[in-house]
Amino acid sequence: MYAIEPIGIIQSPYKEKFAVPRQPRLVPAASARVKLSGATNSPEAVRGIEQFSHLWLLFLFDQNLDAGWKPTVRPPRLGGNERVGVFASRSTFRPNGIGMSAVELKGVSKQGEQIYLELGSVDLVDGTPIIDIKPYIPYSDSIPEAQGGYAEQAPEQALVQFSNQAEQALQKRATGAHEREVIAQVLAQDPRPAYKKSRADEKQYAVNLFDLNVKFIVTDKLVTVTSIERF
Repeated sequence: MYAIEPIGIIQSPYKEKFAVPRQPRLVPAASARVKLSGATNSPEAVRGIEQFSHLWLLFLFDQNLDAGWKPTVRPPRLGGNERVGVFASRSTFRPNGIGMSAVELKGVSKQGEQIYLELGSVDLVDGTPIIDIKPYIPYSDSIPEAQGGYAEQAPEQALVQFSNQAEQALQKRATGAHEREVIAQVLAQDPRPAYKKSRADEKQYAVNLFDLNVKFIVTDKLVTVTSIERF
């Protein structure tokens, strides 16, 4: 029996699983950070890390651990209609609930005694437990001739427009311009369930980003943000 203790948590704009990008770097405007904890919250633990432009984050799918796993899954990239083996996917429902992401390291910061790793775009829910951090090594980790199977190409993006109410709500905020950019990039991924994307859909959806509840509808390849309110 092995015990794994988190070494920190992610702080990100994504307050729930819904609408989190399915891979890192799909929402470039959304920065994040790792808040280190315990013995790893030390300048010594991160000494030299700024020599590297990118890191591997190993983390726990903590919100799914109690749900168990199955040998086959339905990847969204296959429309949610075709099954593949769990190890031929990046499903969040896995035997040990461990995920990994390659992310940009923007720097190391310190607030009092607290150490943070400042990151670029991530695909992790706010509060996700981090269990290890490793430097990304280009000469060994990058494989230009690798094949991506059913996920060979980046997903198509939808167009995003904002209603007058949504625009006005963001204009009243000091960070509204940045938040608008993040919201647009998140919704351009069309976060609806895969099976919804091939049929007419009149449902209004909502997602929590930052401290905002963002409501939207999707018509064909057009996403319309209908309203934005603080939650």
